[in-house]
Amino acid sequence: MNGATGTQVNTAEGGGGEPVGVQIQQSRRLPDFLQSVNLKYVKLGYHYLISHLLTLCLIPVMAVILIEASQMNPDDIRQLWLHLQYNLVSVIICSAVLVFGSTVYIMTRPRPVYLIDYSCYKAPEHLKAPYERFMQHSRLTGDFDESSLEFQRKILERSGLGDETYVPEAMHQLPPQPSMQAAREEAEQVMFGALDKLFANTSVKPKKIGVLVVNCSLFNPTPSLSAMIVNKYKLRGNIRSFNLGGMGCSAGVIAVDLAKDMLQVHRNTYAVVVSTENITQNWYFGNKKSMLIPNCLFRVGGSAVLLSNKSVDRRRAKYKLVHVVRTHRGADDKAFRCVYQEQDDAGKTGVSLSKDLMAIAGGALKTNITTLGPLVLPISEQLLFFGSLIIKKIFNKHIKPYIPDFKLAFDHFCIHAGGRAVIDELEKNLQLTQVHVEASRMTLHRFGNTSSSSIWYELAYIEAKGRMKKGNKVWQIAFGSGFKCNSAVWQALRNVKPSPDGPWEDCIDRYPVKVVS
Repeated sequence: MNGATGTQVNTAEGGGGEPVGVQIQQSRRLPDFLQSVNLKYVKLGYHYLISHLLTLCLIPVMAVILIEASQMNPDDIRQLWLHLQYNLVSVIICSAVLVFGSTVYIMTRPRPVYLIDYSCYKAPEHLKAPYERFMQHSRLTGDFDESSLEFQRKILERSGLGDETYVPEAMHQLPPQPSMQAAREEAEQVMFGALDKLFANTSVKPKKIGVLVVNCSLFNPTPSLSAMIVNKYKLRGNIRSFNLGGMGCSAGVIAVDLAKDMLQVHRNTYAVVVSTENITQNWYFGNKKSMLIPNCLFRVGGSAVLLSNKSVDRRRAKYKLVHVVRTHRGADDKAFRCVYQEQDDAGKTGVSLSKDLMAIAGGALKTNITTLGPLVLPISEQLLFFGSLIIKKIFNKHIKPYIPDFKLAFDHFCIHAGGRAVIDELEKNLQLTQVHVEASRMTLHRFGNTSSSSIWYELAYIEAKGRMKKGNKVWQIAFGSGFKCNSAVWQALRNVKPSPDGPWEDCIDRYPVKVVS
């Protein structure tokens, strides 16, 4: 669905595992203004009461203890001391148990994972692919018939992309040159460009990196992309390096989760997560429409993230990782094949999108949100949701379940910029405001669908606008082939300012822009 007009365009507007139109059956009309205002204040009051219920219950108990203590005289205190002396063995045992339990808790509790900084790659100006140039180039290649060209034109017009997105060098040539060497060059430019910026901004030497995780869905050469980074920066020989492939646009969250697990095992170290996608060898030169969509939406981009488990890094870190929730529906055959790389009838390789993609994506999203909700939502929202389910079960099966207000849990939202429809649907069904989805829309407009790295361009947008304050929580959510829906939750440790040479540095004053429907 075209989210702005409700026009059916195609089954999806994304490739490589990211659904652009997630069809969620739940829809709600805007309430009456006066009723919504009254409900707002009732809801805030209820939320405040439930959130502080424990504190409110403890206040009378503490008051009674203080009153009793104030009435004690020196003789009462002496009698208490004598009682403890006569029960010295019990006191020692209790103290030993308390010390032992505290030690075990401290040693076994999860180590906090801090995000020191991150960087996003910005391609050079000559790689820009404005709408007119893209269409002219597609026509001149001679690979597409008139029907395919018209289809691409319609997708581009409704995609939400602007005229400043980038495609790789090989796609600017006539005829295109999607060679292995060109694909390697694209990977090097993106990964090394992001890493050079990251190391410069953080002053961390590459030799100090203990964990390296690289994710790229469609380009997996030998040696691997992670090996290319090890070779370039001469990383140490005992580095734990991983290369994730074929996991679609949600692989960035998966890579963060893997790095987090490694940081729980290996003490006092840094982890680097590199997220990218490679377009050069994955451009589709056929006429099957479902395989043409990635050509219209995918653009050059990548990110590099520096994580740490060192307690001393908390002072300079931007964020703390709070939760990672992963949903995988690959056990279902339809979900497994709904985004499938294969050859068309002419033998040309592309990513095929199933007609069931919408329903599968909606189911994965629902499962992920249901799992995430109890971890992040205030108890007031959980009680309302649980109560509505009970009422629906007992009294009326046709009553719509209460939709939790995720705005009470998160201050910012980074929805994967796979296309306009997914942003529109989540905005509507999670009852978000235009400000909440602004980062996603503007990232799609300025950089296009950069796959797993798009959520970092969005976070950079929020920082560049000066909106990230200490204590704010941000929700990153992305979809991927397989089929997967993954979420990451971060909490700002300070008022976060944009890092030097950020992707929005030269254009943030021009945004937000109005996207043509």
